[in-house]
Amino acid sequence: MGILDYIVMFVFTGIIIAAGLSFGKTGNSMKSYFAAGGAVPWQISSLSLFMSFFSAGTFVVWGSIAYQYGFVSIAIQLTMCLGGFFVGMFIAPAWQKSRALTAAEFVSRRLGLTVQKFYSYLILLISLMYTGAFLYPVAKIINVSTGFPIEACILVLGILIIIYTAVGGLWGVMITDVIQFIVLTGAVLIVVPLAFDKIGGVEELFTHTPPDFFMPVNEEYSWLFLLAFGIYNGIFIGGNWAYVQRYTSVDSPKSARKVGYLFAILYLISPFVWMLPPMIYRVVNPDLSGLENEGAYLMMCKAVLPRGLVGLMLGGMVFATASSVNTTLNLAAAVFTNDLYKSVRPDTQPKHLMLIAKLAVIVFGIMTIGVALLVPSAGGIVEIVLSVGAVTGCSLYGPPIWALFSRYHTGKSILWCTLLGLSLNLYLKFLHPLLTGISLNRAEEMLAGSLIPILFLSGYEIWARSWGKVSEEYRLYKKIKDTVSHGEKTKPADESSKAQNSFGLKILARTMAITSMIFIGLALTADQKALWTTLCVGTVIGFMSWFIHRKSGRYSRNQ
Repeated sequence: MGILDYIVMFVFTGIIIAAGLSFGKTGNSMKSYFAAGGAVPWQISSLSLFMSFFSAGTFVVWGSIAYQYGFVSIAIQLTMCLGGFFVGMFIAPAWQKSRALTAAEFVSRRLGLTVQKFYSYLILLISLMYTGAFLYPVAKIINVSTGFPIEACILVLGILIIIYTAVGGLWGVMITDVIQFIVLTGAVLIVVPLAFDKIGGVEELFTHTPPDFFMPVNEEYSWLFLLAFGIYNGIFIGGNWAYVQRYTSVDSPKSARKVGYLFAILYLISPFVWMLPPMIYRVVNPDLSGLENEGAYLMMCKAVLPRGLVGLMLGGMVFATASSVNTTLNLAAAVFTNDLYKSVRPDTQPKHLMLIAKLAVIVFGIMTIGVALLVPSAGGIVEIVLSVGAVTGCSLYGPPIWALFSRYHTGKSILWCTLLGLSLNLYLKFLHPLLTGISLNRAEEMLAGSLIPILFLSGYEIWARSWGKVSEEYRLYKKIKDTVSHGEKTKPADESSKAQNSFGLKILARTMAITSMIFIGLALTADQKALWTTLCVGTVIGFMSWFIHRKSGRYSRNQ
């Protein structure tokens, strides 16, 4: 990396931090801080969901698999498209109809305070593992690019993420997500043609890669794995408490449905573009092995991008991957403040609650940094993401989703299904290999993790239906839900929420305009191969910023 790359990277970092901090004075209530006012445009909510999910593994996890196995990585990500359509069709509108601020609030109303506390503590623990795992690839990207020690990268980036997440709330998270999506989409559209040019054309990719490089499955990632991972993704995207905020922060079930559908469309298209750089790098350098594979994506970018664009791509990668961290930190603070602290001290003043919320972000952020430092000793990011997901994902997030639709499950039945599912999956992962010497392969592990909780949930549902035992907790929840819905229909609109949403669109437009100028400026320093592509990308982003600015003005006048 040259001096221009470092300058661009630091400038882009400043832009992202400034965008997040600009919402410091708008998030003055629990609803504005944790639900972004409750009427976020569905396009922004969906792009934020996409980046929160996409960035968790694209550059390091799926990039590593793309370098090693090729098309397998694309096939794995297409299951996320199917999961998104399922969520958009059924789960996202159901969450929005619940009228709950967080998933934990729904669990409390539907299943009782005891079950809600159990889930809250357990999900906070699992969230720490995930955020730590997701902070590691952010640091890995910087480490590969600059040579700085990975421990230092984790500490510095963790602190930056904590600052703008604590100050900006959910709107700050969402706007930075959208900016990262735009920057990275533009950058990858520049990288791909330059990468093909470096190896001598598209044909060379087919000629100089292993014979099975374009097969959708292999021994480790089989058709059975894809089936299991598709089920897992439908539950994880629909039930992860951090992602639920994207469905509850829009204004209607119809908008929530669109959030899921746009997410699915993006995952139908993006893997075919995003996975090309590490796949092409297999031709450039076929000798990476072990944890070196995790750096293949950035190595390809460094090999072909002109001065300055490497720094911009690096900055986009860093904060896009960090999206998963700030999303989960916001969720952890929401659960702790709204659903744990507030239940113990219900008379706490709103101003004091906001202080607790921001302190919670800081504390959970520090704990996340500690977990990230332990990732290399646990076998690398791929092993952690897939294993933790297989063992805990469906057992934790499946039961609350089931409760959204079931009249028969009780708090106790949901709790027991969760405990039995987790216990059996933990046994199969850790104890069964020790006792029998037989361990499940990747596909069997994922399938067991996906189906075991569903079997427990459906078993109780069938039994309760056969006896006609409608849950008393469901009857009480229905009364509470009807009361809340009626109150919201008769309640005057929240002017501060409208102002916050209008302000969010203006910040997005201004930040995109600055980003457009960066692309155009870098185009003027690029060689002939990259000049016109970079210039076109910058011009398109500039046009989009103008369009959003006009829309924000009309939105403000209408409000």
